[in-house]
Amino acid sequence: MDFREAGPPRQDVAMAEADWNRSDAWIFVSVVIGGGAGRHLRSPNTRRPEGVPLAGVLATAEHLQDAIPARDEVESAIQRLCGTDLVMVQDGFFRLTQSGERLWRTRPRSGLSSTVDTMHGILTRNQPPATDPTWTLTEADYAAAVRAAFAP
Repeated sequence: MDFREAGPPRQDVAMAEADWNRSDAWIFVSVVIGGGAGRHLRSPNTRRPEGVPLAGVLATAEHLQDAIPARDEVESAIQRLCGTDLVMVQDGFFRLTQSGERLWRTRPRSGLSSTVDTMHGILTRNQPPATDPTWTLTEADYAAAVRAAFAP
């Protein structure tokens, strides 16, 4: 019999739980593309906010992967992206932070079909995610955004 003491959890198991999910990259790319990839920054005196509303994020995500991300995928991804200072949410609009913009601008160029996978690799190599639980997505807000994005 082996009577070794049970030590702390193995580091590789703990790290696997702290890794970026592919859906984090999917939502990040959706915020970037839905918001115009930073190419159309608005002037400070415009009334139109900078960024993209949730319906735009969902529509872009569906375009990228032929699927609508689930509410919990969106909430978790935004919390992790905000916690790592890559995305911010202000007045219902999602946009890149300076760190997110820099990460996007320095990625290797690839076709649209591989952009999510490319960003997932970059996120994984960049830094572990942190979580900012201050932003939440209710079922009602998610359902309203889905209707706004996909209603005929």
